[in-house]
Amino acid sequence: MLTIAGSDSGGGAGIQADLKTFCAFGVYGMTAITAVTAQNTKGVDAVFPLPPSLVAQQIESVMVDIGVDAAKTGMLFSAPIVEAVVTTLKKWPVDKLVVDPVMVAKSGALLLERDAVEAVVTKLLPLAFLVTPNLEEASVLAGFSVRSLGDMERAARKIWERGPRYVLVKGGHLPGEEVTDVLFDGKRFAYFSGPRIVTPHTHGTGCTYSAAICALLALGYEVEEAVARAKEYMTVVITHALPLGHGFGPTNHLAPLFLKAGRNPQEGGQCW
Repeated sequence: MLTIAGSDSGGGAGIQADLKTFCAFGVYGMTAITAVTAQNTKGVDAVFPLPPSLVAQQIESVMVDIGVDAAKTGMLFSAPIVEAVVTTLKKWPVDKLVVDPVMVAKSGALLLERDAVEAVVTKLLPLAFLVTPNLEEASVLAGFSVRSLGDMERAARKIWERGPRYVLVKGGHLPGEEVTDVLFDGKRFAYFSGPRIVTPHTHGTGCTYSAAICALLALGYEVEEAVARAKEYMTVVITHALPLGHGFGPTNHLAPLFLKAGRNPQEGGQCW
């Protein structure tokens, strides 16, 4: 598994969240870091994008030696980085490419420059097996405000026309006791619902969800089952989220493993 994304110094999102999720599903994680951020649970203090050539070289180095069964993209930040990633993935195609179109952090910080959006839409989405926008990201990609289940369906159809094989519009920002996500394959819709867990500690949920789906795809699950199992995983890791810091705490990526071992996820490594 390869994650092409930014680094979160707070450990709750980005490549850190992806690697923890990969571990939870028993797949081997590798990284191509696009940017280094200084952030914590309260927000993003600084962003330092890496040279596009170095991003491309990281992908090349992994591909030429180890190989990649599935990959995901997260924070890409700039148009030159998007283009470098696209060029490299065309050279080294990945059939199961999950695109998490990260645009804005939970704190409101911009994680994708505005001129990079077009590059994502026109160049990256056509390479995607699955794209996983939240409501705000779906609004940008579809070109209209997404504020209802009907809007989610229309947005999924519009984004699918951009080239990905599947579109999963996440409904977490809609009100209600349940959270419903909409999957579209170009012909039919599938719906995935789960209970809304009332907690402020949801930092990195988008990264974690897409990483879980990607891991399950790599393990051979079909798309709908991968999404359903990833949705169940998210319910557990949010339920046992870690109240760290003074802002939006992170999910508890390894909680399912501790629960299966009969241990309290809050105890962590004390159980060894």
